[in-house]
Amino acid sequence: MSRQNPFDPVFEQLPDTLPIFPLSGVMLLPGGKLPLNVFEPRYLAMILDSLAGHRMIGMVQPMQPGGFAGDGLPVEDGKPRVHKVGCAGRIVSFNETDDGRLLIALAGVCRFDIGRELDLAQGGYRRVSALFAPYRADLDHADEMVELDRERLMTALAAFFRGRGLSTDWEAVKQAGDRNLVTSLSMMLPFGPAEKQALLEAADTTTRAKLLIACLEMGSFGQPPDSSPQRAN
Repeated sequence: MSRQNPFDPVFEQLPDTLPIFPLSGVMLLPGGKLPLNVFEPRYLAMILDSLAGHRMIGMVQPMQPGGFAGDGLPVEDGKPRVHKVGCAGRIVSFNETDDGRLLIALAGVCRFDIGRELDLAQGGYRRVSALFAPYRADLDHADEMVELDRERLMTALAAFFRGRGLSTDWEAVKQAGDRNLVTSLSMMLPFGPAEKQALLEAADTTTRAKLLIACLEMGSFGQPPDSSPQRAN
């Protein structure tokens, strides 16, 4: 395995217990970078506790509306249910603001399955037992061979942007490597939570690339999905 960063953990260093940050429509992938604006007291406590330990948190999405609670989200044991697959991110930078927020950047490390949910941490945030073994290959992403129909992707991406009146730095897009391009677009494009979760759970980057193209082609002429993150619970 090639480690791109000497601070990246090896498999044996991945924690058994992981705090989770549920956000709808927000997705982290191995090798990706995700900025977060943290302001709720429980999540501020989560970040500070993580910084004092392994510096890792798990990004997960809540289940979709239509469940059993007044807020429309499926609930289990009084807490909104979350998808069983998430991605662990390592805090690589943080800044304090004068109004009490933390601006952090997460680097995606490895996906995980939720084994079971644990008792709330003292700070009030949720914790799970994290099963990384099914996704051990995520740590080898630097060596991953990616098959990408780049011409088809660019055509679909241009149509998607035209349909939504979006713009981008096309030169930077063209210069990006295949894996980085697929990872960045999957995370950043305004797909709905279901599409985001499907992209997260794709077996590998080649599979994710094919799904990404399909999402772009299906969404080229539709209305932009509501990808505004819901309040984390």
